[in-house]
Amino acid sequence: MLQPPHSSLQVAAVPAQREPVRDRDQDAPWHTEAVCRRDEAGLFFAPSKEPTAARLSREEAAKRVCARCPVMVECREHALLQPEPYGVWGGLTAAERRVVLARRRRRDVELKKTARTTGRIAAAG
Repeated sequence: MLQPPHSSLQVAAVPAQREPVRDRDQDAPWHTEAVCRRDEAGLFFAPSKEPTAARLSREEAAKRVCARCPVMVECREHALLQPEPYGVWGGLTAAERRVVLARRRRRDVELKKTARTTGRIAAAG
């Protein structure tokens, strides 16, 4: 499993001017470009027994970091595919990722149902 890009153990300098994501070295892992690599991991993961107001404030600050990240989409997909149960990844909290995953599951069920119905109609036609 990949280490979180925002791990405090992984620190990398991020240039002020960034190239578009599509132009970066395709052999390099996506997380090498993550803006959060230079931020404190505590911003992205909740301390135990964190008060609600503090959690919401911390999550909003983490999302602001994500919003300026050139690999936000890759990070989000990683968190959805793993699935990562904790922290802010790709601009989404764990609860928001659960909602996205539930919507994807419902969409997949609907697509399969539609494909079966379409297949039956074509076979009967």
